Amino acid sequence: MLVRDIILPMRTEANEAREFLRRLEREGLVIGTDEAGRGALAGPVVAAAVMLTPKQEKALSDLGLKDSKKLSEKKREKIFSAMKELGVMWRAFMETPETIDRENILRASLLAMRESVVRLEKKLDKKISCVIVDGNYEVPELNLRQWALIRADDMIPCVSAASVTAKVIRDRLMTRMNDRFPEYEFSRNKGYPTQRHIEIVKALGISTIHRRTFCRKFLKQGR
Repeated sequence: MLVRDIILPMRTEANEAREFLRRLEREGLVIGTDEAGRGALAGPVVAAAVMLTPKQEKALSDLGLKDSKKLSEKKREKIFSAMKELGVMWRAFMETPETIDRENILRASLLAMRESVVRLEKKLDKKISCVIVDGNYEVPELNLRQWALIRADDMIPCVSAASVTAKVIRDRLMTRMNDRFPEYEFSRNKGYPTQRHIEIVKALGISTIHRRTFCRKFLKQGR
């Protein structure tokens, strides 16, 4: 039975997820996609798409590849460096705070995923069997078979690698933003809202890279 004839579940356990993954790989290349920065008060949302060969998957798994949220910053950087050394194929894309405010964060995240997948697809010369998307929403306007899987970033290696890639790229960007906006301490306020970040926004208002729709309830004045 071909995988396209099987209903891929939105929720499943790790062993079953890996079984479905192997079936998909027998029919073509598998791309994993995920995002980083969805819950942050500032900066873009970054998405990445990754394709792993069996050799690359094993090497990264041996390094402890898993959901980026379960890895330290040092570990994520080590895995990302290993991806470069192994020649892993990946592409990333970001949507701006303005797009997030205009479209909403879910839509912006999915748009970034779509663009990263499209850019990676152009670099691949073999048939793509499926795009595995972390979460419960498929990527809109993508002419490829998709599998939206909750916790894919912790069960499917190519999605875990996409999670790490997106997180490393966004963290590096936010660290650079710390030089431009030192008063907001972005090197320490990169991810989910911290109490310190909220206090700074309340005191200073928002910068040009803050998401207005996210900061509205903390604001006394704009900036």
